[in-house]
Amino acid sequence: MTQTALITGASGGIGMELSRLLAADGHRLVLVARNEAALNQLAEELRKSRGVTVDVLPADLSKPQAPREVFDRVSAMSIDVDILINNAGFGLYGRFDQTDYQQTLDLIQVNCAALAGLTNLFLPGMIERKRGRIMNVASIAAFLPGPLMAAYYASKAFVLSLSEAIDEEVRGKGITVTALCPGPVETDFQKRAKVSNSLVFRGNLMTARRCAEIGYRAMTRGRRVAVTGSKNWMLHKLIRSMPRVWTARVAKKLNQNR
Repeated sequence: MTQTALITGASGGIGMELSRLLAADGHRLVLVARNEAALNQLAEELRKSRGVTVDVLPADLSKPQAPREVFDRVSAMSIDVDILINNAGFGLYGRFDQTDYQQTLDLIQVNCAALAGLTNLFLPGMIERKRGRIMNVASIAAFLPGPLMAAYYASKAFVLSLSEAIDEEVRGKGITVTALCPGPVETDFQKRAKVSNSLVFRGNLMTARRCAEIGYRAMTRGRRVAVTGSKNWMLHKLIRSMPRVWTARVAKKLNQNR
């Protein structure tokens, strides 16, 4: 059955790979990101290679009005969104009192408020139609406090908690909510967050494609939480068994740029 999927942060990384997976299954796509040129390039690729309908909606999700504008534009096109993937997000490195004020607020707006807003706007239609899938991209960072990336870790804890709660609320209504919790992935995230030299991002990182495959499979199966990779799964189990004061100290050491 052909469905329509809206993906935020679709211009690169995990969002781009999820778009390719959805297109391979024949779904119509609505791609959302700031970079209109990158979205158009991806849209053209998917139209040619997969023969699917792709709509491009440039939007800056750091603006408080953006979720409503995206929803209104989709509604004006008479599109029912069956699959919502909230992938857009970014990190910010530094001691909290030294991080830029506006960048901190933008992070919270993109990672938390925009995600919650889009979910809040599109979920009622899914409930009315008695079908829908939502994937919210969290992180393994959601399971612990993260000194030197405090706002980012806290934002992902919000995403995880919100996703789990909504999934329970809609249980039995034909809708599922999946929180995807990747570990470090090969994307531009670390460059933008300025954490490329931290211990967390050393060694072999999971590819964005592999992460997207795990997340896509978990979403289609209706899993509530999906931690990517066996090492990350064991790490998240260990984190949950440790006192949070210890996890904060460990995270601080891992996050330090060297």
